Amino acid sequence: GVISLVYDHHQHKLQEKVTELQHGFHHQIVSTTHVHMDHDNCLEVIIVRGKAGDVRELADSLKALRGVRNSNLSMGSTGIELH
Repeated sequence: GVISLVYDHHQHKLQEKVTELQHGFHHQIVSTTHVHMDHDNCLEVIIVRGKAGDVRELADSLKALRGVRNSNLSMGSTGIELH
């Protein structure tokens, strides 16, 4: 899956909170990309894998952080675990 976040670069300690949450879910995170969109906004794209509930928990925790302006979770499946 992919979690995308747009957040306020100036929100106090937000980047630290995003990073701390990611460390707590390190087994689900494959890769992250951080983009400086403009002076005020950053985009974080997080590639994830694992159980849907764990991935949703991470996405919901990130979305709930003060200063996150937009959050989206897109999930897919190989279907292997369904058989």
